[in-house]
Amino acid sequence: MLDLTYEMPKIKTIAGAKHDWELVIGMEVHAQVSSNAKLFSGASTQFGAEPNSNVAFVDAAMPGMLPVINEYCVEQAVRTGLGLKADINLKSAFDRKNYFYPDLPQGYQISQLYHPIVGEGEVLVEMGDGTARMVRIERIHMEQDAGKSIHDMDPHMSFVDLNRTGVCLMEIVSRPDIRGPEEAAAYVAKLRQIMRYLGTCDGNMQNGNLRADVNVSICLPGAYEKYQETQDFSHLGTRCEIKNMNSMRFIQQAIEVEARRQIAIVEAGGTVDQETRLYDPDKGETRSMRSKEEAHDYRYFPDPDLLPLEIEQAWVDDIAAKLPELPDEKKARFIEAFGLTDYDASVLTAEVESAAYFEEVAKGRNGKLAANWVINELFGRLKKEDHDITDSPVSPAQLGGIIDLISSDAISGKIAKDLFEIVYTEGGDPAQIVEERGMKQVTDTGAIEAALDEIIAANPAQVEKAKVNPKLAGWFVGQVMKATGGKANPKAVNELVAQKLVS
Repeated sequence: MLDLTYEMPKIKTIAGAKHDWELVIGMEVHAQVSSNAKLFSGASTQFGAEPNSNVAFVDAAMPGMLPVINEYCVEQAVRTGLGLKADINLKSAFDRKNYFYPDLPQGYQISQLYHPIVGEGEVLVEMGDGTARMVRIERIHMEQDAGKSIHDMDPHMSFVDLNRTGVCLMEIVSRPDIRGPEEAAAYVAKLRQIMRYLGTCDGNMQNGNLRADVNVSICLPGAYEKYQETQDFSHLGTRCEIKNMNSMRFIQQAIEVEARRQIAIVEAGGTVDQETRLYDPDKGETRSMRSKEEAHDYRYFPDPDLLPLEIEQAWVDDIAAKLPELPDEKKARFIEAFGLTDYDASVLTAEVESAAYFEEVAKGRNGKLAANWVINELFGRLKKEDHDITDSPVSPAQLGGIIDLISSDAISGKIAKDLFEIVYTEGGDPAQIVEERGMKQVTDTGAIEAALDEIIAANPAQVEKAKVNPKLAGWFVGQVMKATGGKANPKAVNELVAQKLVS
């Protein structure tokens, strides 16, 4: 059972010339469905293919070509909705959104305005400081992606690549529950994490597979609480939408910049126009893209080529029964089963591959020790070399082998780090390496005592000092470790030093 008790994060405020202002943020996240084929055609969705090579006749809007729904895309949308604890609508429908799309040959986008596939849900956004906010999901609908216009290949002409045209997108629309730039980035990161666990979107923002439109408005303190009581948007300021954000850092920057722009306008006596804007990270500003249209401006109407989409509850239940363990549940289990801290469990479950790696290492072993080695040694080294867990040269079995050697007192922590370096750079079986290279820890107290006796005999002045000030006994521990090449069992050394210097 998940423990969902948490404190709400502090609301982000920005000081204007006249007032302090609060931010109100809603988001529309466009997630490309992980599918080999497009939403209404069998054309490939492979990224990086030659321009206009992944285009079927229906994508190119050839006369007489009719769309045919891709059932797997529907399944992926349902799976996403279930992962966000959302209502699944057994009946949904597609509409035509009429708009000038230079990179959509049909001249309209097939979307779901009035009857989306997924209804209301929620996502818990943790901020890493013990606070969290529950963000409500208003809806998820499926729609076609557009192609790509290319303007830098010729000084006089633009080119169009239709490879993305018709690729299935899930538009995940939140309520205006987000109250700051950091929360907005954390929300997108949490959605990405959940969808990667579900396998419904790879979350690759560099390739454009996950993009966010950010709706930003400002209000005076107390106004948001009135909105919450009444759900009356008139208590909030006029929102502006910042389009196509594909970086967590830029999302935060754009919100801050846009909020300050709106504050300056309102405090100067002006009014904020509802519009769509673009963020320019080089200039650190947002600029107007177009005035914001309402739904009727797009002349939506039901797509005459597609029947309403009806799915069965039994099919939805079957998908739900096969859902993988999701991040929040996995994190709670790691804390309980392995005795991990909230922070360590968060780090280990951030990516589905990292969680799987850790769990394999920790199986049948000390969970805290395993987490220590995975996070500090392995993740630290991978980050330094700009690699992720899928590129790790150390397998879970190899790291587990190192931990087994530590747990059995065959090697010390220091030797373990040397061993890790060998395994990381050269590979091999840890136990075999320790045996062949003579790296085993010296646990023979007789050998350790002999080395200590020699050091004591050679340093009588230091012995007297240590007897007066026991803190100086650490010097003898260090000398014994040095004399044994770091192989002496530190615990045994400490015990013998204490005995010798006390007597």
